[in-house]
Amino acid sequence: MARKQKKYPEIIPRTQQWPIVQLARDRKQFVEEVSKESFDNLQKITRGRSLREELEMTVYREKLRIKANPWRVDPKDDKLFWKSIQERLADSSGLPPEEAKAIEEGLLSEIIHRYAEEISGNFKKNSYRFARSFITFGFARLLNATRVKGLTSLFSRQLDLDDKIHIVGETEHIRELAKRGTVVMVPTHFSNLDSILIGWVIQFLGLPAFIYGAGLNLFNLKIFAYFMNSLGAYKVDRRKKNAVYLETLKTYSSQALRRGCHSLFFPGGTRARDGRIEKALKLGLLGTTVEAQRIMYQQESADTPARKIFIVPVVINYHFTLEAPSLINDYLKRTGQERYYKESDEFTTSYKIATFLFKFFTKGSNISVSIGRGMDILGNYVDKEGHSIDSNGQMIHTRDYFISQGQITVDPQREQEYVRILAKRIVEEFHKYNRVFASHLAAYTAFKMMERKNPKLDLYNLLRLPDEDLVLDYTEFKKAWKKLRKRVFKLEKKGKVSVGGHMRWKADEAIKLGLENVGMYHAKRPLIKKDDKVIIQNMNTLYYYHNRMEGYGLEKHI
Repeated sequence: MARKQKKYPEIIPRTQQWPIVQLARDRKQFVEEVSKESFDNLQKITRGRSLREELEMTVYREKLRIKANPWRVDPKDDKLFWKSIQERLADSSGLPPEEAKAIEEGLLSEIIHRYAEEISGNFKKNSYRFARSFITFGFARLLNATRVKGLTSLFSRQLDLDDKIHIVGETEHIRELAKRGTVVMVPTHFSNLDSILIGWVIQFLGLPAFIYGAGLNLFNLKIFAYFMNSLGAYKVDRRKKNAVYLETLKTYSSQALRRGCHSLFFPGGTRARDGRIEKALKLGLLGTTVEAQRIMYQQESADTPARKIFIVPVVINYHFTLEAPSLINDYLKRTGQERYYKESDEFTTSYKIATFLFKFFTKGSNISVSIGRGMDILGNYVDKEGHSIDSNGQMIHTRDYFISQGQITVDPQREQEYVRILAKRIVEEFHKYNRVFASHLAAYTAFKMMERKNPKLDLYNLLRLPDEDLVLDYTEFKKAWKKLRKRVFKLEKKGKVSVGGHMRWKADEAIKLGLENVGMYHAKRPLIKKDDKVIIQNMNTLYYYHNRMEGYGLEKHI
């Protein structure tokens, strides 16, 4: 199925004109602006607590984090810093109210600035060029191992990366939007590979570097910290749940968008542990797109019209996910509690990142990245000029969303509703641009057949069926698979899903491809065909892969 894809020229050839480069050049000033705006925002937000109580809560949570979950990347003075904050806050308790307030505000400002410095990326354009070339070279060499056996294949030049990774969908549209406004790319999230993969897609499409949030834990290793910084990452510490940190993080994102930096974040927040396409999105960073758009409209003038923010959903399609066993075990343990017990799987913990990447690319399995159509911050589609179009095909103006009594006003409740509407639209687009592979449908068919054979069992008892019960007749399996495929094709005609090209092969050939690819890396593959039987070897991972097809109403057709 390898095919040559179009190589896209860069839309801004001179890197010094990229918004992210300009942001990096003004990093010190940017951090100060983020700190000041975060401080002002926090002064307006009471949450029913006084500033002193907010500071005490922040100190308590940070000291608990340091004790319970320290990381190598944490600042060496972390413990001393928070001890100092606690002591100065305690010393101010007996002072006159005005003096105490001044000290509290000073401590708040100090904490915010520390957070802003930690979050801020350190993008360097020369490092970006090197990192991009290195990753492209490394991926392409690893992919050669699928054609030529042995390590010598890693240094041959037989296979380009775009032979393996198929980029489909609205590619020209996203390029046009990036010329006219600020693009926020929101991908599905299934694997640790996603960030690197999307980074490669961005440069392949000729787009300027995007900023993106990366877990602070990934900066534990210096080599990864180098590549993360080089590729535009800012740091997100998911251990920090206090209001001060979250406000600083949101302000960082909002400020960067207002400066025209294209942005990438996973709206699901973390990898989908159950294998489903995300339905419940995290609204925090998503909300910064609405806030940033409103502020830009407030600041626009006749000479400097506001840039528009475009939301672009992206669906990543793998035949298999390397981390599936550990992800689904984590999900089942959390949801099933005492009804679920975890079987050990050495492959979920012992492989390091280098082996992770090598194993992935040396398997003969393709990847598809589906680029969705751009939307405005309320989920309306936009045309190639960036104009918003409503469901009746009429042009509408995003600016009007924020006008009340003739002027743009701040209405947090209204903006939260906009974010919820946008999140719902993104989920709809995820399902629409999801690309069905034969491997997905094979897993779905087998799991649903097992459910039909055991109607009285709940999920956790179904997952514990003995091996002798995990056998399906291939003729019956094929019949069910073909029936579901027919339904998938009908959904495709209605524009509700996308379908991989191999799904149109003869049923036996497509099923063979699906069975060979689903869970092909795992120690125990979910499904194998032996003679005239389809044998389920791992119900947990089968459930994970089956979940990819949930949400389309297919269960009614089997």
